[in-house]
Amino acid sequence: MQARIWALLFLCCISSLISAQDPGRNTPVREKLTLDKGWKFFKGDIPFPVVKGHRESYNNAKAGNALGAAAPNFGDMAWPIVNLPHDWAVEGAFDKAENISQSYRKRGIGWYRRQFKLDPSDRGRHLEIQFDGIATHATIWFNGMVVHRNWSGYTSMYVDITALAKYGDEMNSIAVRVDADDQEGWWYEGAGIYRHSWLVKRSPLHVITDGIFANPIKNESGWTIPAEITLANSGTQPTKADVQVSLLDATGKTVATGQTQTSVTNLGQNIARLTIKVDNPTLWSVDNPYRYWVKTIVKQGTTFVDSLTTTCGFRTIRFDADSGFYLNEKHLKLQGVCNHQDHAGVGMAVPDALWEFRLRKLKEMGVNAYRCAHNPPSVEFLDACDRMGMLVMDENRNFNTSPEYMGQLQWMVRRDRNHPSIILWSVFNEEPMQGSEQGYEMVRRMSAEVKALDTTRPVTAAMNGGLFAPHNVSKAVDVVGFNYQMHIYDRFHKENPTMKLTSSEDASAFQVRGEYKTDKGKNIIDAYDSERALWGATHRGAWKAIVERPYLAGAFVWTGFDYRGEPSPFSWPSASSFFGAMDLCGFPKTAFYIHQAQWVADKPILNMVPHWNWSADSVGKSIKVMVMSNADSVRLVLNGKPVAGQRVDTYEMNTFQVPYSPGKLEAIAYKGGKEIARTKQETTDPPVAVQLVPDRLALDGDGQDAMPITVRVVDKKGREVPTASNVVKLSIKGSGRIIGVGNGDPNSHELEKGDQRSLFNGLAQVIVQADEGIIPVELMASAEGLQPFTLRIPVRKAPLVAAVPMVRPTLQLTEWRMSPFTDSKPNPVIEIAENDMNSWLPTKAAQLQTFAEGRFALFRTSFTLTDSPGETDRTLSLKSLTGKAEVWLNNQLIFTKASEGSEAVRIPFKGMNKTYKLVVLIEAEKAKQAGFGGVVNVE
Repeated sequence: MQARIWALLFLCCISSLISAQDPGRNTPVREKLTLDKGWKFFKGDIPFPVVKGHRESYNNAKAGNALGAAAPNFGDMAWPIVNLPHDWAVEGAFDKAENISQSYRKRGIGWYRRQFKLDPSDRGRHLEIQFDGIATHATIWFNGMVVHRNWSGYTSMYVDITALAKYGDEMNSIAVRVDADDQEGWWYEGAGIYRHSWLVKRSPLHVITDGIFANPIKNESGWTIPAEITLANSGTQPTKADVQVSLLDATGKTVATGQTQTSVTNLGQNIARLTIKVDNPTLWSVDNPYRYWVKTIVKQGTTFVDSLTTTCGFRTIRFDADSGFYLNEKHLKLQGVCNHQDHAGVGMAVPDALWEFRLRKLKEMGVNAYRCAHNPPSVEFLDACDRMGMLVMDENRNFNTSPEYMGQLQWMVRRDRNHPSIILWSVFNEEPMQGSEQGYEMVRRMSAEVKALDTTRPVTAAMNGGLFAPHNVSKAVDVVGFNYQMHIYDRFHKENPTMKLTSSEDASAFQVRGEYKTDKGKNIIDAYDSERALWGATHRGAWKAIVERPYLAGAFVWTGFDYRGEPSPFSWPSASSFFGAMDLCGFPKTAFYIHQAQWVADKPILNMVPHWNWSADSVGKSIKVMVMSNADSVRLVLNGKPVAGQRVDTYEMNTFQVPYSPGKLEAIAYKGGKEIARTKQETTDPPVAVQLVPDRLALDGDGQDAMPITVRVVDKKGREVPTASNVVKLSIKGSGRIIGVGNGDPNSHELEKGDQRSLFNGLAQVIVQADEGIIPVELMASAEGLQPFTLRIPVRKAPLVAAVPMVRPTLQLTEWRMSPFTDSKPNPVIEIAENDMNSWLPTKAAQLQTFAEGRFALFRTSFTLTDSPGETDRTLSLKSLTGKAEVWLNNQLIFTKASEGSEAVRIPFKGMNKTYKLVVLIEAEKAKQAGFGGVVNVE
């Protein structure tokens, strides 16, 4: 909660800095506006029209003439509207015929379209659209032109649209074709535009996206920030730039400043470099993640042209070949987890607030390091790691040294290198070429590329073999990463005593939350940490191997959370993994408590499994009880009678065989002979009521904040019933909406979008997202035969993220051909010769023509309505039709204008699912201007 408050304060400050205005100007010099709202979406492919004939072939080859759903004038008015982030795969049902690795979810192909307008005052500014992540492959058109192709679902796309933009009433069109049949991983990757999208407006002279590198370093003379600011100039003239960089502490006080000057050619870039000396900064650490702000101001002469604020943290990192990892010269064992990036109910379209929730759960478990498996994460996730004190291994997705894929690696480093949380760059995971000369040479080049951009962090690679080959990747990295190589830790260290080593992936043990009897016929594995993958180890065994070897920097357990796909050791009907210390919802399994006991040292830890709700025929039979604690010893008491006591085993934990008797089983922990903690499991009565437990006390009414809410049932004494499986129905009102439901059952095929969910071993989760507003949310839950529950969540007033306004769905007719001028009235239905590309010239709406060579001209275009199942009332709207006119639609005269002045004209017609030829005959006096003085729309 406190972390989120600080995040909001920081967001308010950074927003004010980003939109800072030059005195005397009304327009901010830099604006970053969300494009997330109002996308038209079509699930499925829309084949492009087959191009035949000379005219079609000629037009198809010209800029701005995209066909089909990529065309600006494509009729998408009946498509449903979705907001981003969006994952269409998670919305569908499970299908045994689909790919097991993609969680048996159909992915396929989809289209997104978005229209927006730009104010004429934006003319001359540098304009960029950004997509933070699209799964998987994407082609992007802007105003009918292909502007970007992206072949990774994990890299951002920055598209300069300055030269192509339209202003005023003219509509700008974005079309995105997403091919999610292609896949990059062997885990669930979702489908669609699953991260944020933006429109960025900047002055012609500006800092480019990801153009600031200001990461503090410490050397013999103390702390400095060697800042690099990459400037671009989209203007028409070369210019000088004055750059000032200031360091602000957490209160906003300026503690250091530097400035320099550089020149930037027109349509060129240049890097301004300067160094700021900083005395006695507060250090960033996992326990005190203190951040500074770096404020960059760019002036052109006396004119303020750009301002951007980034964050940084002062900390040192060091890996040692004998003793592991050091943060700020203090030894720290890496207690890490690996994670993919999907969550129950929402798939890959994870709201920003859920990253903070997931990190809080990991911190509660004792985690201090996070490996992004196996791809770069969202920038919002890294911001949360900076804010909350989580060390990060940032990992490249594609192992390839071709220019395109090296570009992906460069993007990751450039985007992320200011984050103090990042301590390692990982260039690959488990590549077959890792033990070959080719693999060595590829990593040597990738490592050099990383170091050309950042020398402050070491490069690693996650290797699961090939470590003793004559040529292998370990010789090309700074820190060797071991995946499931416990058996060679000592040998490798002995043969390579100067190499720095860490486990990059270990464990791979199986558990199902709340299950304590293995039944492989039902795809169930008990939660006692008893089973592991053939290549892996139990959670307890994997950590023991790490902690007993000081030369290993630490561990990255596979995994912190369950994830969709890869349901080893099973297949259908299992649809998600069994590896997590927590399930898909973030509900803890036994592994969570095991690691908590191993990793948390600053407070007493005591947990016990299983529940104590066993059937009547279990009375007298032995139940395996596992106690996880960081105390000296533990003791069990059943119904007030001592059962047994043991010294705590810090590696294996403690297990007891307890004859079952209903009632209360207590565990008591002792340290130095004194009781320090007590926990219990009780036999409950049948459930009588539903209960909702919020993760936080309130939501922010910004339209983006989201909260996971636990759904459970309780007995007449208010005790949670851990074996319950009731179906709970949900409804909501107020400033919020339900965006997903889940229960953590890896074998469940219930829909994740809807208004109900079955409890799995007593628990389910509903995710509520705030709307824009401050009306309290009321979430109602009910189950058959149980008392319902209403949860009232306050919604606080919060600053809204500046947004590109949504526009009314319109088919705008922008591309026209104009006939030669004639003195006699031409035939409006005349056909143009197939090979005539020159008589009729291309023209645009919203620009008048001077009738210098005759009194008549024809304007011709075509459009297709694809969303009318039958006759539909349509309107042809011509905002400013100037001159006498006749309007012909499919060779039929539908309107006549007798006056010569400018008029707004609206013409109703019956639209059907077909292509239309539109011809407008204009008559004007010679040397007068006439035609379309405004836009032409089909509504």
